[in-house]
Formats: sequence, structure tokens, C-alpha cells
Amino acid sequence: MRFSAEKPTASFPLARAPRRTLIASSILASSAMVGALLAVTPAAAAPKTTELAGKTVFLDPGHQGSAAGHNLSKQVNDGRGGTKDCQTTGATALGGVPEHTINWNVAQVVKAALESKGAKVVMSRNDDTGWGGCVDERAAAASKSGADLAVSIHADSTSTGSDAKNKGFHLIVPTLPIPDKAVDAAQGNEGRKASNTIRDAMSGAGFAPANYLGAVNGVVTRPDIAAVNLTRVPAAFVEMGNLSDPAEAAVLSSPAGATKYAVAITTGITNYLGGKAAAANPTAPAPEPGAAPNPTAPNDPSASDLSDVKGVEAIGPLIDKLSKAKSPQEAQRILMTEGQDVSAEVLKAVLAVVYAVFGGKLPV
Repeated sequence: MRFSAEKPTASFPLARAPRRTLIASSILASSAMVGALLAVTPAAAAPKTTELAGKTVFLDPGHQGSAAGHNLSKQVNDGRGGTKDCQTTGATALGGVPEHTINWNVAQVVKAALESKGAKVVMSRNDDTGWGGCVDERAAAASKSGADLAVSIHADSTSTGSDAKNKGFHLIVPTLPIPDKAVDAAQGNEGRKASNTIRDAMSGAGFAPANYLGAVNGVVTRPDIAAVNLTRVPAAFVEMGNLSDPAEAAVLSSPAGATKYAVAITTGITNYLGGKAAAANPTAPAPEPGAAPNPTAPNDPSASDLSDVKGVEAIGPLIDKLSKAKSPQEAQRILMTEGQDVSAEVLKAVLAVVYAVFGGKLPV
């Protein structure tokens, strides 16, 4: 998203509830449609675990569906004594899917997975159609939430055309020190631990660390990201991949691919909040302007518990089949016969991701 934006998977618990309950959730017999989200009623929700009970996560799906009359170029505090644009439009993946929609889809699955583990999730924006706030407003909301961790979800872009040379994910961490001492303390220690832990989970899930921007083992240090320069709770800023790379754009734009990224991100969040955080150091050096891509060092995922990534083995095939269904009726049949082992909260998020496949005509 560096090209056009602000910058240059965790377990899905399987619960075997009564067949009629899960089928009811699957076909959304008691659901209400709100935009692209399918809100399952409390009576249809599957039991939650308490793994993350008492934890709060602030999720920020980068950008927004519309400026809604707001001035994107309005200057706001950048956290370094200067100013920057209020927001940017975000990138567009090769193939035409807007970055803000990719970010939203991934965040919805992360949200449902975290909630099914007992966590409270606060969102920076409530839909993918309207305004989401300036970068400083989102940082203020994250700080006000008192979250144990704030996670910004983005995807990068290096060109308006195809760029198959630059690829891979990276975590952006702030150049230290940060002028605000409270922010500096949060991001210099716990924020870096969280970033490294999510990095480890993504590497462990098979995603390659970035080979550009001078990234060091999937981490890029920058001074210009307001989301981490202004947030007073530990924060992680995820760039999932390069939307200018044909392969990564295709994966991130697909329902199954978005969910696999969500699984890895949720695994990292769960590991961090569950006391399995990676060390805060070493800190990646800031790349020199115009620096050539650095080879990324082999990552050792042993420092984190990556077993939760196996959750994608259960969710992935279901999403693949749903996204390939030729009609709402076929999707309904798949949900009724193969969605029984998926908790209602996760199923709700899965349906939100595949919603666009049927143009808003999923069975209700």
C-alpha cells in the first residue's frame, strides 16, 4: 500500500453442537442482513471458548469504502511533530478488488475467530461502505479502547501495473524513540513483541517474508506510520502482501486466501495474548532510501505455538467449495451438509467473505 496509501492464520475452534442448531446457523434461518455482514442471532450462536476471556483487541481494517465527503488531504498529527494526510484511498489489487475490501474481509474472519475464543473485539470502522476515520482518529480510538493489542490490517502495492519481483508480507514497526513517551514505551517493547509474534505465525503458516523495502525477516522499520506513532497500547501493523504481484493479489482477493491470512494473523494474536510472545529484539534497522531488497533470514517458528494454523484445514475446503458454488441453492446445500463442524461465529465471518460471490443473494 506504499504506492497509494499511508505506508512507503490462529485457530478456528471447532464445536460439535446439535445438528439442528448448526444447520439453522448455516442457512441463516434467523439471521438479519446488514450490509455485507450476516448477523447470527444469539440463540443460534455456538458456545465460545474462554481462551482469550478478559482480553480486548482493537482491529483496524485499513482505509474505508468511501470518503463520504471527508477531505482525505486534510493534515493531521503524524506523531513526530509534523503532519500527514488524514487518509488515503488505498490500493487496488491486480484483478480489481479494492484493498479496503480485502482488509475488511480478513478482519471480519479475525474478529469472529477472536470472539469465539472469548476476546472482546473493537473495530475501527463498522462496515466496508462508508467512512472509517482519519489515521489519527483511529489511533485515538485504539488508545481509548484500552485494548491489550491493536492490529492494523493492510496490503501493500508497489505499482499500478504488474510487479512480480516484489512480494511477501511484512510488519511495520516504528523508528524509536517516539516523542510521546507513553507511545514509545508501548511500541518499543510490547508492540515489537506482538509484531514479531504475528510475523512468526505468518511465516509458520507458509507465507513468505517480504523481499523488498529492505525488510529484515519480515520486519520494516519506518518513522512515518501514524497508526503506531500515536497509539498508546501495543500495536502491530500488518502488510499482508503486495497487491501488485499477480500471485499474491490472486490469493488475497479470494475467499479461501483471505481466510488463510486471517488464520495466521489470529494465531499470532492468540500467541501474543496467551503468553507465547516472541522477544522484542532484535530491531530491524531502517532501510536506506532506495535500498535494494534484502534477503530475508530463515525464520525459526519454534518460538511460537503454530499449531492453531491447522484450523485452516477444516475451514479452507469449506470456503473453497462455497466460493465455487454456482448458485445460492448449491451454497445452501454445502452449508447444510459440510458446515456442521464450524462454530456459528466463525461461519458468520466465512459467509461475510463469500457474500460478494453471489452478489448479495446468499440464502436467507
